Amino acid sequence: MTAVLVASDLDRTLIYSARALLLEAADADAPRLVVSEVYQGAPLSFMTRRAEDALSRIASRAAFVPVTTRTVAQYRRVRLPGGVPEHAVTSNGGTILHRGEIDEGWNRSLRRRTAETCAPLVDVQALLTDPSRSSWVLRVHDAESLFLYAIVDRDILPADDLAALSERCVELGWVVSVQGRKLYCVPTTIDKRSAVAEIASRTGADTVLALGDSLLDEGMLTGADLAFRPAHGELHDVGFTASHLTVTSSRGVLAGEEMLLGIEDVIAGG
Repeated sequence: MTAVLVASDLDRTLIYSARALLLEAADADAPRLVVSEVYQGAPLSFMTRRAEDALSRIASRAAFVPVTTRTVAQYRRVRLPGGVPEHAVTSNGGTILHRGEIDEGWNRSLRRRTAETCAPLVDVQALLTDPSRSSWVLRVHDAESLFLYAIVDRDILPADDLAALSERCVELGWVVSVQGRKLYCVPTTIDKRSAVAEIASRTGADTVLALGDSLLDEGMLTGADLAFRPAHGELHDVGFTASHLTVTSSRGVLAGEEMLLGIEDVIAGG
């Protein structure tokens, strides 16, 4: 019997903030939503009820692995059907969780490889905190000393300066991704594809299905046997496609539902 692993990005792929829902129909026709995340006592992220039901069925038939750029603490706020998954990937591949606990061996090995091949985090932090960028880089956060993310003002984010920042980061062995109001700077050694491949090896999965919407998901989608992406996000903006990739017809939270229903059909069809 084929062992299937389903690796899914979270934000703007599986779960959506109110701003990212992109509900375009009349309010009376809106899908029923369920809360997937609470932050400081208020609902923050959602998915449709149909998507939650589909995910519950998928998790009962395949190894479901959440794969996110969120830190461990941010990931632990998310509540998905089926309880704590056997494996999860956080910090863009920097951390593997096994039954909710950090795999320290993977983390140490990755930090060592990053130190050997990529510029130090402080070098990239200096780029983000340069006074010339203070108008659009509002806050800079250290994500578990693995990578950096900044809260930016998208309305005034200068395309030429962003391009210059991206180019310099590439020279330092880092990559840049903009998702909503967050700008991520991540070492090239820390990637979702490698972490998913490690989990597939550990679990004996011979088929990997992957979902994602951002440039940080591209490697994971490329390495999967079948991949899905929504008709929104960074990958949509750059026109990313592949022979094994399905693009949704929907946008926003309905795209998340569409992808999960598509994966359920794939699993049911063997």
